[in-house]
Amino acid sequence: MRKQPTISIITVNYNGLELTVELLNSIRRLTFSKAQLEIFVVDNASPKGVPSGFFADNFPEVHFIQSEKNLGFAGGNNLAVRQAMGNLLFFINNDAEITEGCLEKLVALFAENPKLGIASPMLLYFNESKGQQCDLIQYAGMTPINPLTARNKTIGEKTQDVRQFDHPQQTAYTHGAAMMVRREVIEKVGMLFEDFFLYYEELDWCERIRRAGFDIYIEPRAKVFHKESATVGTVSILKTYYLNRNRIYFMRRNFGGGQLLTFGLFFTVIAIPKNLAVFILRGQFDHAKVFLKAITWNIKDWFSKTYKTENPILEAIKI
Repeated sequence: MRKQPTISIITVNYNGLELTVELLNSIRRLTFSKAQLEIFVVDNASPKGVPSGFFADNFPEVHFIQSEKNLGFAGGNNLAVRQAMGNLLFFINNDAEITEGCLEKLVALFAENPKLGIASPMLLYFNESKGQQCDLIQYAGMTPINPLTARNKTIGEKTQDVRQFDHPQQTAYTHGAAMMVRREVIEKVGMLFEDFFLYYEELDWCERIRRAGFDIYIEPRAKVFHKESATVGTVSILKTYYLNRNRIYFMRRNFGGGQLLTFGLFFTVIAIPKNLAVFILRGQFDHAKVFLKAITWNIKDWFSKTYKTENPILEAIKI
């Protein structure tokens, strides 16, 4: 029986073995006590696969989990959650690199605040063209979701990091690319909700965590470099589909009554015509089709809780 670690680090790989290796190397470079860490890599049924024995030979400290099918972001992470033993669980995208001192600062924040349920470090962009880290901020917190538009803002996005964010503070939502959660929280509110498959899972989780009475924080002194959209692509059909499908789904799950009705009217009268016009003017007819498919999924799901596709990742491309 292995010793209980302080932190369980969890990452999901999907056709990104090289990125995953870079993440694992960044963990190896940390001075944080390795005896207090356990590391999980979940391969989400990558079509490219992972060579047999790769992690055992090159990263023996890693607990490797091979999923038989693509379970999405939430489902892949949840596979590791079921085996993790840490008091704190740190979810990090495989297209990220952890900086020195990041884990220590997050652990200290949880120790200082017993009501803290989940927290993210500051995320900085990684200059992929130059293959180096930079000081451009991607995430330093988020504003609450606007109940009319179902939109919010990422604080500090695309501004230079000049230490303007220098102390931990409460935020509306963590960022799924890097977030640490207390085990007690998972035991109380449950794991990530898997029906989202991709996008909005962490926002939904934060709503549940907040309703359970826990605090949500950003710790900007802890930093992670993120190679954004390295897996999905910046303008992929998959991204268009799930961002829109789950924008509506998130509102259905977390807002009710008049707020949900108001959002429904806004989305029908403003968002649908605007998005379709943009896609058509750009000649992105495939994006227009999956946008409509995202709406259709919610209508079917609303009236039939048994409506599910056999292969979620194909939802976006099967019209």
